[in-house]
Order: sequence, then structure tokens, then C-alpha cells
Amino acid sequence: MSQVTYQIDPAHTSAHFSIRHLMISNVRGEFGKVSGTVIYDADNPANSKADASIEVGSLNTREPQRDAHLKSADFFDVEKFPLIAFHSKEVSAHGGEWKVKGDLTIHGVTREVSLDVDGPTPEQKDPWGNLRIGATATGKLNRKDFGLTWNAALEAGGVVVGDEVKLTIDLEAIRQ
Repeated sequence: MSQVTYQIDPAHTSAHFSIRHLMISNVRGEFGKVSGTVIYDADNPANSKADASIEVGSLNTREPQRDAHLKSADFFDVEKFPLIAFHSKEVSAHGGEWKVKGDLTIHGVTREVSLDVDGPTPEQKDPWGNLRIGATATGKLNRKDFGLTWNAALEAGGVVVGDEVKLTIDLEAIRQ
């Protein structure tokens, strides 16, 4: 098998995040609109690539007021920065463990991130004859590295919003 191109299926792909709130619990949310392309080379992972974009306006934490605040200029500033983008630079596989390094652009700031990938799965044929693969990528980042610095101090010490963000991207893609 050589390089195969897949289109990310937005209906079956999402990007999830988790961040500490009040230093006592985790708030989880997701971006529901993810699109892009994956070029997959099972025989030579280094030839694989991924390019994806996320519509920031698709953010959902199940709390409309919080979502509005996150979309505002205090955080993502969706009017000015409507997309989050990822462009892979290096793909490696060691004994079934895949790693993808690439440039992640959030809020107009680009930083290199490293994602651990579970998958890709073997191709499956869907009921309509399309060949699909899936994967789950996980990673961590510091929101302040991307200019997302809003916070408020707590009376007893600490802050309202943690700095570390845990990411999980559940991906399904269709062979082109």
C-alpha cells in the first residue's frame, strides 16, 4: 500500500477538550465542525500527513453563557479568529504507536504540538461502498501559549480556569 488520500468526515469527527474549573473539577467541551485531509501510508508512516481545520463557532460546552464567553474576545475571539488549524510536520510509528507532530494555530498563534494516535484502524466498507478509516488523537497544551490568557483569581487562592488543556480528536475519514 502506498499513500492513500482520505477526506475527514465532519459528521463523524469531533475535537474534544477538558480544562480545570475552580481547581476542583473538569469542564469538557467539543468543537463539532472539523474538516480536512489525511494522507495515509501504512508502509511508511513518515510519508503520512494530516491537515485539519476546526470551526471555532461550533464550540459546545452544554452551557450557552459559557459558550458565548469562550467565543468572545476574552478567549477565542471567534469573530477575528474563526478557525483553528492543524498541519502535520512529522509522523512516526513505533510498534503500533503513532505520533504526529505539527503546527497548531489557535487565536492567531502557531505552536508545535505532539499528538499520540490510537489507530489508524483497518479500512472498513460502509453500507454505501465507501472505504473508511478511524483514529483517535490525544495531547495536551497550555492555553496561555496561544494567547488565551483570561482568568480570575479565587478568594481562597488559585484561579477560575486552569492552564493545561487536554485534547481528544475522534476522527473518521473516507477514502477518495
